[in-house]
Amino acid sequence: MTKKTTGRLKESAIRAFFFACGVLAVIALLGIFATLISTSFPAFKDIKLSEFLLSKNWDPTSPEMEEYGILSMIMSSFIVTLGALLIAVPIGVGVAAYLSDVAHWRVREIVKPVVEILAGIPSVVVGFLGIVLFAPLISKIFNIGHGLTALNGSILLAIMSLPTIISISEDSLTAVPPAYGEASLALGASRWQTLFRVKLPAALSGIIAACMLGMGRAIGETMTVLMATGNARTFPQLPQALLRSVRTMTANIAIELGEVPYYTAHYYALFAIGLVLFVITFVVNLVADVVLHKYQEREL
Repeated sequence: MTKKTTGRLKESAIRAFFFACGVLAVIALLGIFATLISTSFPAFKDIKLSEFLLSKNWDPTSPEMEEYGILSMIMSSFIVTLGALLIAVPIGVGVAAYLSDVAHWRVREIVKPVVEILAGIPSVVVGFLGIVLFAPLISKIFNIGHGLTALNGSILLAIMSLPTIISISEDSLTAVPPAYGEASLALGASRWQTLFRVKLPAALSGIIAACMLGMGRAIGETMTVLMATGNARTFPQLPQALLRSVRTMTANIAIELGEVPYYTAHYYALFAIGLVLFVITFVVNLVADVVLHKYQEREL
């Protein structure tokens, strides 16, 4: 067997391996989706879909009348996630711009690994920091009884979303053709004007994709919000919602699934919440992937 033939066989084997990995990932995703649908569908024999999605009350253990409304949990999830984005996006994009255009290469080599390490911190550790560090600070600053609020969860989710936003935004800024910056500087623009008026708009699609992926990371987090947001089953009222205890969809599943009797309406309803959360997260990540793909095509 010649070296050329051996090389082709190795290339074919590698191609087949990566193709199998891709197919396996798709099968796993479809399997999760099918499991959620098949397990949550029986819930709607006893619960109206409109009541499930639009009712504010969740009380499956009431002896008089069970209630299965997740609107308050949907709103709580979005409030906590929106708060996290309001904190993480300016910081993340700012750090990415600093790393791509301002920082010395030695500083960049130190900061980037630190950001990547931040992504590896377990969520239970972040939640613990929320309880012992941020909750007392929030309670003291805003003069409230305790700091286990939506704001606490937003701060922690912002910390967890920063690595995603920083890494992808920095890659997007680095991918901007050097000719853009050189042309701007040649026309008399300063380095800061070039960064804000040329490079950031050119990388906007990638930055938007980074923010949406950060949102998908935040909205699906469980342990952190379970530990840090208080888990009160109340409908969040704006604008004071950030300083109130809330219960997100992920936290509700984690709290109740371990103790609910199997094959009851309550059991199936929890899987229905998981299906709603899966669809929301899937749509957010799909939109982010489409935006990023269009950005890459434009650059090519």
